[in-house]
Amino acid sequence: MDEEFVKIEKITQAEERSKNPPSFSSPTSAVSIEETRILTEFNNQKNLFNVVTQDETRRKPLILKQFFKMKRNQEVVVSSIIEKDANITTEGKVATIGRDFIMLTNLKKRIWIPYTAIEAANIPFGFPSYSNPHQHFIYDNQLQQKLVLQFGKTVAKKDALIRQFFEESLRTNLNSWGGLWVEVKTGEKIFVGKITKTTKKELILHMFKTEKKISLNEIRYVSTVGLFPLWSNILKSYLNKLDIK
Repeated sequence: MDEEFVKIEKITQAEERSKNPPSFSSPTSAVSIEETRILTEFNNQKNLFNVVTQDETRRKPLILKQFFKMKRNQEVVVSSIIEKDANITTEGKVATIGRDFIMLTNLKKRIWIPYTAIEAANIPFGFPSYSNPHQHFIYDNQLQQKLVLQFGKTVAKKDALIRQFFEESLRTNLNSWGGLWVEVKTGEKIFVGKITKTTKKELILHMFKTEKKISLNEIRYVSTVGLFPLWSNILKSYLNKLDIK
C-alpha cells in the first residue's frame, strides 16, 4: 500500500513539473559569471568602435552614450557650445541617457543637453572613475522574474525602468515634463516658459497667455528655472510689454 502511495506521489509531482516548467532560461554562457561579464563588456566596446570606424557620422552620439552609460548616477562635467564663441560648463549627475541628449541633475536644477551641442565630457577632478553601488538599478527576485516573463508589461509601468531599458529622444522626454518651467537656450535667443508639449519638430512653451514655438534642432541647452530667476524673467517680460504699449 505504501509503495502504491509513493508511486502515485511521484507521478503527481512529475505532472506538476510538466505543467509548471522552470521560470528561467538556461545560463547564457559556458564560462563563469565574472568571465561572461568581462567578455560581454569587451565585445560591446569592440563592436562600438567597429561601427564608428565604418560610419563617422555616428561616432559622436555613440561614444557619448557609451561614456554616460559607464557613469550613470555619477558626477560628470560637460562642456557644451551655445554660440560659436560661447561655451558653458555644466557639472551634475547623469540622470537620463537619451538617444540624442543627456539629462544631468544637481542640487538646484535639471539640465538637458543635446549631443550635437556637447564639445567634451569628462569626470570632475578628484572624483573616482569606478562605479559605485548606486550606479545600478536594484532588482528583487520578483521583479527579475517579471522582466524575464513579462518584459514589456513590466517596464511600461515604471518610468525608471523605461529610462533604464529604452533610449528616449529629447522630444519625448521633454514632452513628459509638461507643466515644468524651463529656460531654453538656442544659438541666438533665450526663452523662458512652461512646457506645454512637443511636436515632431518643435518645443512649445507657454507664458502670459503667449505661446512660444522653438525648433528642436535649434535647442542647445535646457534647464529648470528656480523661483527667483523665474520671477525675475516674468517681471522683465511684463515690463517689456508695458514699454511696447
